Amino acid sequence: MEHISQLRRAGLFQACAPRYTSYPPATQFKAMGADLVGGWMMAVPEGAKISLYIHIPFCRRLCWFCACRTQGTQSMDPVRAYVATLRSELLALRHRLAPRIGLSRLHWGGGTPTLLTPDLICQLAGAVFNLFPLEEGGEFSVEIDPSEIDAPRMAALAAAGMTRASIGIQDFDPQIQETIGRPQSFEMTAEAVDLIRGHGIAGLNADILYGLPHQTLPRIADTVQKVLALSPDRIALYGYAHVPWMSKRQVMIPGDALPEGEARLSLFDAASDLFRGDGFQAIGIDHFARPQDGLARAAAEGRLRRNFQGYTDDPAEVLIGLGASSISRYPQGYAQNAPATGVYTAAVRDGRIPVTRGHAFTAEDACRGRMIEALMCDFRIDMAEITRRFDLSPDAQSALFRPVLQRFGPALRQSNEALQITPEGRPLTRLIAQALDAYAAPQGGHSVAV
Repeated sequence: MEHISQLRRAGLFQACAPRYTSYPPATQFKAMGADLVGGWMMAVPEGAKISLYIHIPFCRRLCWFCACRTQGTQSMDPVRAYVATLRSELLALRHRLAPRIGLSRLHWGGGTPTLLTPDLICQLAGAVFNLFPLEEGGEFSVEIDPSEIDAPRMAALAAAGMTRASIGIQDFDPQIQETIGRPQSFEMTAEAVDLIRGHGIAGLNADILYGLPHQTLPRIADTVQKVLALSPDRIALYGYAHVPWMSKRQVMIPGDALPEGEARLSLFDAASDLFRGDGFQAIGIDHFARPQDGLARAAAEGRLRRNFQGYTDDPAEVLIGLGASSISRYPQGYAQNAPATGVYTAAVRDGRIPVTRGHAFTAEDACRGRMIEALMCDFRIDMAEITRRFDLSPDAQSALFRPVLQRFGPALRQSNEALQITPEGRPLTRLIAQALDAYAAPQGGHSVAV
């Protein structure tokens, strides 16, 4: 009870905070010109490794819980036109980049990438790999909707070189599924997993949510046991972000059925205990991985990174997003494509970089961003690393940490080497990171911190 009291005193159960998949958060992005981003592209060194994220915004069903940029479709005509635009954007990107660029990671997200027909899968994958060969040890991952996959599409993905599948589960309880607009039985999901394994795909991620309407400890425990029966290598245990002011479809979800505050933390702790009891290692604030998985090895070796897909072992310094609303990260800053597919398509058709907003890093952004990433990944800021990389003296760092220590003292330990979050204080990680954020959070811009 004292542990909960400390979290309560720190304001965890009332606060909202970014998830810090970027710094500054995307809510701080402003209008940005394409010429600036074009310069960032041309500055990528010859022979560098990059990562690509390709956004497929289309869904045949729109789940009510989802806050991603998606649009419904019952016809493949707009999907085919969109893939043609992606191929044009890829070709334009290749022309702007230096020679001999290799691919470290390729991820297809959405939306529903598996809505693509086998011929579109082959076209899109071929367009990528003809221009950017996958490096040795590289990964090609795809988000799989169990209700939107079959043997021909899985065969096409396997033939294209997919190495990792990511399945969204959320929760297996029928009442919860009905309330969030996501019917997906365990049997359907198991069949999708069998397809994935049967086509030789070695890596399997599973995503579930805590904090959903009508979710209870017995219900989340039952979902976790079913997830474990699918034998994934990695698991993401995300907190449901109820942000109906940003995602209008979430008004379909009854707010009075949502667990709050301490109940949300209890749901997370229950699921976390079950995952760790089955041999998974906790990774950062909300991921779990088998000890032999690359994510667990990266965490153990201090190589864990954070990006818009969550935690990653990707070593590439450049992540380029393709498609409507996708976000790129360059050493110089972030750039986001136009969210509306029509605006995005028109820009690509006219030969323009389809970026509309973003953020150019200042020296302070780079320093604070690395501190926040270190807290989110390792629960620890190495002061010698910050001094070496950003020429910020230990005294200057201590001055920066002082108000953070005053607010979250029991959750932190400071030495001459590091500022570290205690194991008991880790539920406060997003709030501690926010205390190092130099930007004011917009009103109603973020989800609850637990």
